[in-house]
Order: sequence, then C-alpha cells, then structure tokens
Amino acid sequence: MSGDGDTAAITQAVPTGWRARVQVRPRLARVRVSAIAILQITVAAAGAWAFAHYVTGHAAPLLAATVTISSLGLVRDARPRRVLETVVGMLVGILVAEGFVLVVGPGWWQLALALGVTLVVARFLSPYPPFAIMAGVQACIVMSLPATQPFARLADGIVGGIAALVVTALIPRNPRREEARDGHAVFAAADSSARAIVQGLRRGDALRAGRGLDKARAIAPRIDEWRASLDSGLAVAGFSPWLRPQRAELQRHHAVLQAMDFATRNLRVVARRAVYLCEDGQRRPVPADILAELMRASELVGESLDDISLQVPAREALRAVAVRLDPARLLPDGSLGEQNLITALRPLAVDLLTATGMPPAEARALLPRV
Repeated sequence: MSGDGDTAAITQAVPTGWRARVQVRPRLARVRVSAIAILQITVAAAGAWAFAHYVTGHAAPLLAATVTISSLGLVRDARPRRVLETVVGMLVGILVAEGFVLVVGPGWWQLALALGVTLVVARFLSPYPPFAIMAGVQACIVMSLPATQPFARLADGIVGGIAALVVTALIPRNPRREEARDGHAVFAAADSSARAIVQGLRRGDALRAGRGLDKARAIAPRIDEWRASLDSGLAVAGFSPWLRPQRAELQRHHAVLQAMDFATRNLRVVARRAVYLCEDGQRRPVPADILAELMRASELVGESLDDISLQVPAREALRAVAVRLDPARLLPDGSLGEQNLITALRPLAVDLLTATGMPPAEARALLPRV
C-alpha cells in the first residue's frame, strides 16, 4: 500500500449499474444547501401573488410571482444589491412592454419591436448582462398576456420586487455556512499543494514537486469563490437585522481571505523554485521540513475560521518557524538555489502570520535580517 498522503486507496468499491447513474447523496446535498433559498422563493412568491390578488384586486397576478422567483433565484450571490438590480431590470422590461401594448397593441411584430427596444434600453442602463435578459423576458411575457388595465402588470412587478427584498431581509440565507465551506476549501487546496511540494523536496522528485505547482495554480478559482461568497455574506448581513451580529466575524474572515490570497501566490513561487531544484534528483529535507511546519500551522489558521481561539496557537506556531528563516543559518553549506528557496518561504510565513490577525509590519519584524 502506498504511503503517499494524497494517493487514493487502490482497492475500493466502484458503483455499477443504476447506482453509477443515480447517486442520491449529492442530490440530497443540493437540496439541503438550497433549503433557505427554496423557503425564501416560496414565501415571497406566494405572498406577492396573494397581495396582488386580494389587496390590489388583480385576477391573475402572474408577474408578481415571476418577478419574485427570478429576482431571488438559487444562485450563490444573493446580495440585496444584486436582487435589486434584477428587479429593476424586470421592471424596465414590463414598463417598456406596457407602453407598447398601450400604443400599438399586441402582435408578433409589436413583440419584436418591444423586445428590441427593451434590450437596447436595458443595455444602456446596466453593464450587467442578466439585467437585459431579465428585462427582455418580462417584456415578452407582457406582450403575450392579454391586457387588463393599463400598467396593472407593472404594479404586479413592483409588488414582486418588494416581496423579494423583504424576504432577503427577514428570511436571509445563512452567509456563514457557504463562505466557511469556501474558506476551508482554500486551506485544503493549499495543504494538498504543499504536501506534494514537501514530498518532491524530500525525494528529489521533480514530477511530484510539479504536481504541487499544478495544485497551487488551481487554488486561484477557489479564492475567487470564497471572495464572492464573503462579499455576498457581508452585504446580506448588513441588510438583514437578524444577521447583523455576524458582520464582525465575516469581516475577520475577509482579512484571512486577503492574507491567504497573498499566501497562495507565494506558495506558487515556492513551488516553482522547488521544481527547479528537484531537477537534479537531490533530496532536500531542510526546506521540506520548514514548509511542512508552516503548513501544519496553516491548518490551525484554517480551523480558526470556526474557532477564533485557535488564532493564538496558530500565530505562535508560525512565529516559531518565522524567527528561524535565515537561509545562511539553516543551510550554511547549501547552494544558492536552496537558500533562495528558504528566502521564498519568508513572505509565505509573513502572509500566514497576517492571517492570524498579526499586523504585517509586526510579522515582517519577526524575520531574521539577511
């Protein structure tokens, strides 16, 4: 059995037949992740329809429900500003189409003209492509439905938009769960990359170190996902009275994200230098051990996303490594390339220390002068 930490077991169950095509667990996971969004959409759409029907007296307030459903959606980014942009886009489409129905009436060429004008107006108003698409869809719906009283459907759309914003505030999607999952994914990806680099250095294996470089390059999209979910969470927490207490914790996570963005970039630098060094097939245990120590401390930083008390032990573990990062002392007989690798670990240590809440200047001051 292989001793590689990132190698899957050779013998494992392989699903066949209908089990290979129908996997229930990921389907249930999708439903669980979308549970709050489904509740939001259901409550808002039903409430908007009921208000438009029973309060404003519209017999079939279709747009009250469709505007609500389309503006909320099941997307990850549920920040109030994005919901409002979508609502405004749909209202623009309804308004333009209502004007065409009033002036020229329904019909295929009237629909084409109304759709074209709607898309032009929407693209002029917003650079956000879905804004124009939502406006165009609503314009087509208005042009296709039989007219009742002038601009009644615009009123339905406004009701639906208000309902979407109200449930965004009163039944908010939990921003912590999603952004924490994205944050842990970043730390897990960095750890996997560093493990491969460490193995490459210990074995003098350029292929293994190259695999670590590939993994380091693949972290960037995970950083972007974490940033998107954090920005969305901060916006929702600022808008919803129930989630406002979470804002401070989300801001702390945002500081960790910024530090990890720099740390993963420096990890790519370390990986590139490791690949170059491993080309000669020589084992280099000293930089391998230093990188392994840094990443063990990084695991504590990742765990501190859920437990802030772990920031202190993570900081102390990183401090213990940072104060030793003197290339000449660690590798007095090492080559220039080996000493350069130790030098590349210095900014990585500073970034990880910053992720524990230490000011950057204080983190840099811990490094020995070279």
